Amino acid sequence: MLADELGLRLVRFLWCGNDGTIRAKASGRHGLMGRLQGGIGLTVAMQAMNGLDQLQTVDGMGPVGEVRIVPDLETFRALPYAPRAGAVLTDHMGLDGNPAPVCQRSCLKRMADRLAERDLVLRAAFENEFSLARAVDGSYEPVDSALCFSTIGMTTSQDYVDELVSSLAEQGIAVEQYYAEQGHGQQEISAPHAPAVQAADEQLLVRETIRGVAARQGLTASLAPKPWPDIAGNGCHIHFSLWEDERNRFFDASGEGGLSAEARSFLAGVLHHLPGLCALTAPSFNSYHRLVPQAWAGAFRCWGYDNREAPLRVASVLRGAEEHSTNAELKAADASCNPYLALAGVIAAGLDGVDQGRELPAPIAADPATMSEGERASRGIVRLPTTQNEALDALSEDDALRDALGSVLTEAYLAVRRSEWTVYSRGDAAFELQGHFAKY
Repeated sequence: MLADELGLRLVRFLWCGNDGTIRAKASGRHGLMGRLQGGIGLTVAMQAMNGLDQLQTVDGMGPVGEVRIVPDLETFRALPYAPRAGAVLTDHMGLDGNPAPVCQRSCLKRMADRLAERDLVLRAAFENEFSLARAVDGSYEPVDSALCFSTIGMTTSQDYVDELVSSLAEQGIAVEQYYAEQGHGQQEISAPHAPAVQAADEQLLVRETIRGVAARQGLTASLAPKPWPDIAGNGCHIHFSLWEDERNRFFDASGEGGLSAEARSFLAGVLHHLPGLCALTAPSFNSYHRLVPQAWAGAFRCWGYDNREAPLRVASVLRGAEEHSTNAELKAADASCNPYLALAGVIAAGLDGVDQGRELPAPIAADPATMSEGERASRGIVRLPTTQNEALDALSEDDALRDALGSVLTEAYLAVRRSEWTVYSRGDAAFELQGHFAKY
């Protein structure tokens, strides 16, 4: 067994809950083979637990009952930042051997299967921004005050980044780009695109590695959307496109802006469902301190070519690789999301656009915040949800997204996230920081 060859002592069985945090149980070497085959027992209550470890009242998710977290063995990795430890990604399975209705990874698999019925695959890539900090007298201070893309910022964090890139490479995850971003101590890395389930799996591993390497170096890395009130927030931009074998179905050299008719309908669906989709892609209380106008987060519902104030951006292509590089970017997203639900929502919204024959409005080539209210109204540009609660309301009213998640997962998700809204609404900024900085 590979775990024996690598001298591992523990293997972590990872999952991401409705609260967006990554959790795990670990198996020792004794009995590992059986657990790799049959999974590890887990109380059904965990999927009703919010980001403050407060159990919510959800039918069938209390103290009675159990599921199994069953690993996908193809996701096994040795963890370079955790001595003699490995990890696998898991599905939540009922005792009857079928996927539990609340399993987020299984939800994404279902949506990927819906695409497969059309001979399509959604390929996605996550661009993670995160803040690197030191704990000083009970608070977090950024490691630098460097400027955007500054080589001073790169130099300050070069030892950390070198270990991060090396650790990801050892797990088979490449880094496409890295740079020091605008916020103090802020870093950004992007991974290559991959089929949806693989991309979501690797997003969990990337998040774990970002934090694990920081801990090894006596630092704290936070992917919280707005780690400090007066410093730039952290997005997790999602790039995506549809593929049929080696053909990018988003690309049409003769289409308007190089987009196929299918791409335009798919993107029109994403745009139409974006208010409810925000509850899956920017789902935390803290998310809405980032998702504001003129913060390059995409606060108004619109789209554009290379418009970084639009939540849905069609990226300019690379010369000589036009088909391969045609993709869209969802900017109204951050790493407090469960990536399986985020991508499942994108697929559901996009397929609804295709099936309903939705049409994209005219692209926006300006910052919508600079337009008059009248001009925005005439062009159908409306503000996206301004709070976590507004986004959850939009999700609860979105039939296409609710159908994609299923009733059990929808109700559990809404209960967990609404409870966070209630608790954080009663707290102050320090309480919000405490509840997000070190948990994402």
